[in-house]
Amino acid sequence: MPASAPITQDLVTIPRKPEETGRMNLVGLTRPALAEALRAAGTPEQQVKMRAAQLWQWIYQKGVRDFDAMTNLSKAYRALLAAHFCIALPEVVSRQVSADGTRKYLLRISGGHEVETVYIPEEDRGTLCISSQVGCTLTCSFCHTGTQKLVRNLTPGEIVGQIMVARDDLGEWPAPGRNPKVETRLLSNVVLMGMGEPLYNFENVRDAMQIVMDNEGISLSRRRITLSTSGVVPEIARAGAEIGCMLAVSFHATTDAVRDKLVPINRRWNIATLLDALRAYPKLSNSERITFEYVMLKGVNDSDADARRLVQLIAGIPAKINLIPFNEWPGAPYERSDWARIEAFADIVYKAGYASPIRTPRGEDIMAACGQLKSATERARKSRAEIAAEAGLPG
Repeated sequence: MPASAPITQDLVTIPRKPEETGRMNLVGLTRPALAEALRAAGTPEQQVKMRAAQLWQWIYQKGVRDFDAMTNLSKAYRALLAAHFCIALPEVVSRQVSADGTRKYLLRISGGHEVETVYIPEEDRGTLCISSQVGCTLTCSFCHTGTQKLVRNLTPGEIVGQIMVARDDLGEWPAPGRNPKVETRLLSNVVLMGMGEPLYNFENVRDAMQIVMDNEGISLSRRRITLSTSGVVPEIARAGAEIGCMLAVSFHATTDAVRDKLVPINRRWNIATLLDALRAYPKLSNSERITFEYVMLKGVNDSDADARRLVQLIAGIPAKINLIPFNEWPGAPYERSDWARIEAFADIVYKAGYASPIRTPRGEDIMAACGQLKSATERARKSRAEIAAEAGLPG
């Protein structure tokens, strides 16, 4: 097989799901919920806090899934745990590797639904793009995921599980006897930019990120986690207060008329309302800027006038503008802006004082690039004409 060809690996070893065993899955339980589960299973009250801390480290710091391998627990207690609980992750249905090293995982979760997760290796970091919902309710017209109807929210365990699956594949759990703090982090950043709108699944996303940020476990800094929203205004301040991670906004247009078509949630919370919420974001500072994501669509939102309006709109907000060349998908009603046009747009933004990096498309050969994710089992595609009609565009 040529080196440039994407690789697909189908995995056939599938563990039994928690609902098939009748045992509670410990992955995704917050510390208080874990303590309560142990108490309910018969752990003596005076031991609950200690046992919860031990399990937390085994699961999230060491990546251990077998209770019998938890050697600082007595044999009798390990038997009690095995009778009541399991440590289960989403099932890896397939793993694809792009010519550029990007990895895409198709994961099956409870109910037989599937979501996609993408790992993007770079010289100075490794970023995992995770999903928060099966499908999406927002129907953004340029996004492949938006053509798939919302099926359900992911649980905290299914969200955290995506990170644990990727760490398994990368071989990143610390070697026995080594301090995890000094291990090389191949997975150093997490972005909630996969399938779904994270702020429409707020509680589950919050609980999952608290697990990921916990210093005794996976231990990712809140500054290495970015939550991307299309503009669910009532939850933005809450995200800053209760999660505290970095914030990105799928902006994509400089007038309400265009944004109404590209990002339909704008009809509920328009640009002015969204910008007011962003200016009040609790974590906003020069060191913790908001990222404005802006997909470059030929003849739609990529003019010099758009660039000038953009910098006027965000005036006073510590920000960077992440310009995203449109990643095409079957039936897409848009085209990518010409490269010269993207560079001209970026130059206007840069000269106005904002960082304006142009995102290098990654994983396009395996449909893993931004806006291309879509689960295989829910893939009943709409025609190009149907998608264009919904976006208010000519077919």
